Amino acid sequence: MQKRHLGRSGLRVSRMALGTMTWGDGTDADEAAGQLVAFVDAGGTLVDTADIYSAGEAERILGSLLSGLVSREDVVIATKAVARRDDGPFGGGASRGALLHTLDGSLRRLGVDHVDLWQLHAWDDSVPLEETLATLDYAVTSGKVRYTGVSNYAGWQLATAAAGSSLVSVQAEYSLVERGVEREVVPAAAYHGLGLLPWAPLGRGVLTGKYRTGTPADSRGASPAYAGYVEHHRTDRAARIVEAVVTAADGLGTSPLAVALAWIRDRPGVVAPVVGARDPGQLNASLAAEEITLPIAIRSALDDVSALTFGYPERGPR
Repeated sequence: MQKRHLGRSGLRVSRMALGTMTWGDGTDADEAAGQLVAFVDAGGTLVDTADIYSAGEAERILGSLLSGLVSREDVVIATKAVARRDDGPFGGGASRGALLHTLDGSLRRLGVDHVDLWQLHAWDDSVPLEETLATLDYAVTSGKVRYTGVSNYAGWQLATAAAGSSLVSVQAEYSLVERGVEREVVPAAAYHGLGLLPWAPLGRGVLTGKYRTGTPADSRGASPAYAGYVEHHRTDRAARIVEAVVTAADGLGTSPLAVALAWIRDRPGVVAPVVGARDPGQLNASLAAEEITLPIAIRSALDDVSALTFGYPERGPR
């Protein structure tokens, strides 16, 4: 698998990341082990998790797999903080006390002395940004964190946080059916030299084509926990995009999943889409996208069918 620098940093990562959101909740430890081995064997290095995934179980599972199954030196560990909220003395969020408490918990669950990329999972307007950014700097100088990033920031939030900070990445939902970040987040990331890590690069599963004629019984769309998550992208616009993806896949002799993943992987500024898989078959289909480069004509057609409407202020006054 090819490698890319994460923004303007010296950190090089695989151009696909393995997501762990379902580890411990839908994906058990044995299935997770199979995913991690297949990913690393394919040359993947970047593994993305978070303190809130399955209430910390995703981090615990990943940590257990680094104690012998896969070498710690072969994996770039990315985790997140801020989203967890509780009634304890630190309360969660992006305050200094909460962040450092959360970081220690992540390190303990992962069984490591440092994480390679520590990300703020969400903006916290209840805490001064200066306090939050100073804590990120402290985490780096302490040796517990190598690089820092953010996730789910609006354009103005990203630009404000990135100015004068050591952030190297931003994680955001980005796919053929969700291109809203191109209005402000993508330009802000480019200006400040941050690498893009798209989550839900397959449109929450919709871009695989599995929902074209209904809801498969074994899909997330049929799960009470995830039905709303998937339904968000089951729109008429998305349906038109999916048909274009399916047509492109038929012409290339590959899967809609591979086409959608190759499209987002090669968007300007994108470093590594974060791909989650429920089983080895889904992961293998994602890994197959590594061999695909979309022809210019197909890429242009997909650009057109999924295009956003830009106006003021993105295009300036007229």
